Amino acid sequence: MILIVDSGSTKCDWLCIDKNGTQLFEKQRTKGLNPAILSEKKLFKNIKKNKLLKTHKSDVTHIYFYGAGCGTDKPKILLNFVLQKSFPNAHITIKEDTYAAAYATISNKTEAAVICILGTGSNCSYYDGNTLHQNVKSLGYTVMDDASGNYFGKQLLRDYYYNTMPNDLRVAFAHKYNLESDYIKHNLYKQPNPNAYLASHAEFMFLYKDADYIKTLIKDGIRLFAKTMIFQYKDVLNKVPVHFAGSIAFLCQEEIHEVAKALNFTVGNFERRPIEGLVSYHINNL
Repeated sequence: MILIVDSGSTKCDWLCIDKNGTQLFEKQRTKGLNPAILSEKKLFKNIKKNKLLKTHKSDVTHIYFYGAGCGTDKPKILLNFVLQKSFPNAHITIKEDTYAAAYATISNKTEAAVICILGTGSNCSYYDGNTLHQNVKSLGYTVMDDASGNYFGKQLLRDYYYNTMPNDLRVAFAHKYNLESDYIKHNLYKQPNPNAYLASHAEFMFLYKDADYIKTLIKDGIRLFAKTMIFQYKDVLNKVPVHFAGSIAFLCQEEIHEVAKALNFTVGNFERRPIEGLVSYHINNL
């Protein structure tokens, strides 16, 4: 039994296949397993809450885990420990989520491309057809993550509190979310996963996407991401496509194409949920 896992900070998708590539049960979802921001106790808890995974824990022989927060050794060691204890008979491979985005979006195994993730967080790498190259080490949601869900959520909250959001949208925003300052600060500074909390506000953009304020907000964020992240790989941008994974990217395709045209890079494929492409990749490489 093989588990293929794609985890962001908000949610984690699990698909189970046998050695022939046959899916054994429906996709399972748990809360995100980001080892860079979650404790060992919380990681164990998020896995154990899923009854099906718990039932089959001894049957799992291989786990291919792709996740946010897995780009450096210390979080990977923590997650490896948690997965090994949770699935005692499994051989475990852990890679950062950008590999999942690469395998899910490339058209063939050896295709070179710039790979972007715009989900709860954001990232960008160059895949040369074999190896992923990362020019920027992420410092997390408080400093980086341009054009991500938590970036846009933070911008919306700032604009609401600074009174720069149009009044009709301010009314709608206040109707949808609890915007009491004490409630917001409690979630940002006292609760786990503040990045996911911020990202939950990004949904608002897609309810009012035709508003000029929202269009400008999205394009400004994508333009910033292009300049800080995509153009880290400017030497290859005229040779390879730029692929995108994640829900924010998928829902902002029009704006991404507009920014790409203005900044002169070629947009490739979009994959909202990399788990589907990951399964195809692993089936073809079993």
